[in-house]
This record gives sequence, structure tokens and C-alpha cells, in this order.
Amino acid sequence: MPLAQKPVERAAHRRKDEAWLAEARRNPDVLVFLMRAGEPLMEGEVSGAPGFGQSFRGASRPLVWLGPQAFDLGARGEVFLGEDSSGTPIFALDMPAGWEMEASPIAGLGAFTEMRGAAAMLSPLEANLASTARSLFEWHRAHGFCSRCGQESHVSEAGWKRDCPACRAEHFPRTDPVAIMLAHRGDKCLMARQASWPQGFISALAGFVEPGETVEQAAVRELEEEAGIKADPANAEYLFCQPWPFPSSLMVGLLIPADSEEISVEQDELEAAWWITREEARQMLAGAHPRFYCPPPLAVAHHILKAWAERED
Repeated sequence: MPLAQKPVERAAHRRKDEAWLAEARRNPDVLVFLMRAGEPLMEGEVSGAPGFGQSFRGASRPLVWLGPQAFDLGARGEVFLGEDSSGTPIFALDMPAGWEMEASPIAGLGAFTEMRGAAAMLSPLEANLASTARSLFEWHRAHGFCSRCGQESHVSEAGWKRDCPACRAEHFPRTDPVAIMLAHRGDKCLMARQASWPQGFISALAGFVEPGETVEQAAVRELEEEAGIKADPANAEYLFCQPWPFPSSLMVGLLIPADSEEISVEQDELEAAWWITREEARQMLAGAHPRFYCPPPLAVAHHILKAWAERED
């Protein structure tokens, strides 16, 4: 999966070692990149990023990598992401929302780029680093106060934990599991669209896993709630999963044989849904369908559709 292909060594044993972290920040070889409001700083201009649901076909763009001087730029938060293959420490810094490149010592080095577009242009390793940092920074923004007593909490363990000084509660980043499923019946699969999506864009159905559910049970519940399609959780086939930093989910891809075919769309969730033939799915993947197009390779839905379309059964 694109955002999980090449993770670095997270070196979690370093997170509690304050002396090592302090030395790592001063290391002349340290690798540091910046994010602002969930957007990574990338080389080049901000133009050229793919739009919603579009595949990227241009030249790739790397992150802007800085050294120890980056820690003097006034970041409001940081996270230690791990070490590269040579043991070099890697950090991400969260810049204030109003921080301006033009007035900084690194003016002209690049541009902050919307994360969905950025992830499509980054190398697999850099995309994983940026998505990990985004998830953590978004979690910190939303969890500044202890959920047990309401006291302001403090960042610890190199950005991977928050501690409450009042009640001593420990808070760790959370990932929300999402079932993303392609229901199929014979030579057809179920695709749908939300009203806010661009014209012609369709995707697989998805929904959050609720407490007390398995991923398979959540998938079947969402299918029936959103499209009126019945299925048996026991028949669900797990394919793969991918982290999704919007803000912090784990997308779990499934194929599910449908037990019914009549569609009844829940208008609060979807605008419409259709049964798409295997040949139509192949056309969408190739960008040749006359009416519809599917999610780009960055998204799990693209790979679920591809896995089903390439089968002959």
C-alpha cells in the first residue's frame, strides 16, 4: 500500500532517552522536515498537485530536508520519527499556522502542499513519514487536555505520548479502524458516490468500526445501512490495510460477496450507488470509462477494485 510501503525503523526505544534526543537534535546529519496545518514542506512550487480523486502523472517532488538549524525556526511541536538505514535520526516539526516561509531563513526552498496531493508526489518512504507526522500532529491538536480530569496535558516520549500533570493519566495516539469494502455479486461489484465528490467520481463503500464489532461485521453493517445490500460477515475476505492520515485512520480493505442485489441508498450517506461490471471496473482503472472514474493508486479503494477486477472467477 502506497503510504505503508517503506516505513523507517521507528527506534521506539529512543523516545524516552532525553539525553540521546538532545544529542540527536544537534547532530549535523540529522534529517528534519516541516509541516504546517497538516501540509508538508516540499521542494518546488505548490502548483501541479493532483486534485480530488485524480492520479498524479507529473514529476515527483521530495520533502525539503533541513538540518539542526530547523529547531531554531520556532516550531510549536515536534516528533521523532525514527532512524534511516544508516542510523541518522529523523524528526518532523509542526510549524504554527501563521508561520510564513517568506520571512524565515529558509525562504524560497519550497512550498507547503496539501497532504493528499503531496502523498501522490512523494517517494513511498517520504509519504509514510509525512503521513505519520500528520496523524501525530493532528492528534496533539485535538487532545491538548486530559480526557479524565480536564487538565492541560504535556507532550512526552518524543511526541508519541501526552501526560497529565494533575491526575497522572497517560494518553497515547489513537488510530480509527475503517472497513472499506467492495461488495460483489457474480460479475458485478458495488460502487457509490457522495454528493460532494466531483462528477463521475465513484468509490467503494466504507465506514468506521464501532465498539464491539469486528471489521467484517462493520463492513456488512455499513453495506446494509448505506446501500441496503445484505451480506454475511463470515464470507468477507481480508485483502490489505493502509494508514490514512485524514486525520488518523487505518483503512482495512475487504471483498464481500453480496447476498442481495437491490440497492436502497441512504441519502444522508450517499448520492447514488451502482453495480459495475468487471469490464467496466477495468476501464475505470485504465482511465477509459466513458462515465466514471475511480480513486487513484494512493487510495485503498483503488487497490481493492484492482484486486477484484483482475480476477477471473
